[in-house]
Amino acid sequence: MASTGSKWRLDRPAEGFDADPAPPPTPALRPSVMCRTFLPDAYEPRYPYPCLVLFHPHGGNEEQVLELMPHFSRRNFVAVSIRGPELLGVREDGQLSCGWGHDDTHTELINEHVMRAVESVRRTCHIHTERVFLVGVCEGAIAAYRSAFALEDKVAGLITLNGSMPRAASGSPLFRPQSLRQLPVFIGHGIANAVVPFATASRDYKLLYAAGADVMLSRYVTTNRLHPDMFRDVNRWVIEQLNEDGGRFAKSS
Repeated sequence: MASTGSKWRLDRPAEGFDADPAPPPTPALRPSVMCRTFLPDAYEPRYPYPCLVLFHPHGGNEEQVLELMPHFSRRNFVAVSIRGPELLGVREDGQLSCGWGHDDTHTELINEHVMRAVESVRRTCHIHTERVFLVGVCEGAIAAYRSAFALEDKVAGLITLNGSMPRAASGSPLFRPQSLRQLPVFIGHGIANAVVPFATASRDYKLLYAAGADVMLSRYVTTNRLHPDMFRDVNRWVIEQLNEDGGRFAKSS
């Protein structure tokens, strides 16, 4: 992400979950650009943390997906979760149910959402703006793919868990092959996933590989539920990406 000149705080914000200061949306209206942040344990203000941008599943929200962060790592990352632009209703727990849409109608809005969320978290903590990874969970993977393809070199990598690549509209390219050259992509998928069959993830892997992406496909003995090993492997994979860039940003778990 390009720097806009903002400076991170040198004091020590509280670890854990923090809300974006934007006011809550009116339930009858489309959700506003809302995000939540996660700060790691023993946060070090002068360390440039990699940042994970989380895309929630269909019917979820930014609160739900951010709760996954301690499973990835309590120390290695700053994270920001964003809310899908479509309001679907209210869940049984009283939280908003949101979605990303079924086509690319909201792609421009979502990309702006990502950029604003990263800039927002930069006002609070020290992140490395060239180490921003998009993480799509289940249906959120479609939006994460679209953003990664559109933002190109503004993201350091893409992670999808039990999700799938969006399908291109007839006659329109899904991505420019040159934009995927060496893009690091981690695909984690359950072999018994009946919602998005493993064959779909395998097809996505082959398409990305053929386009020149640096893609890894990992299979897990699970359905469409997230497997604990997914979190472990994502943590290791991101650290490996940082180590390959000279080891300047690696940090132990």
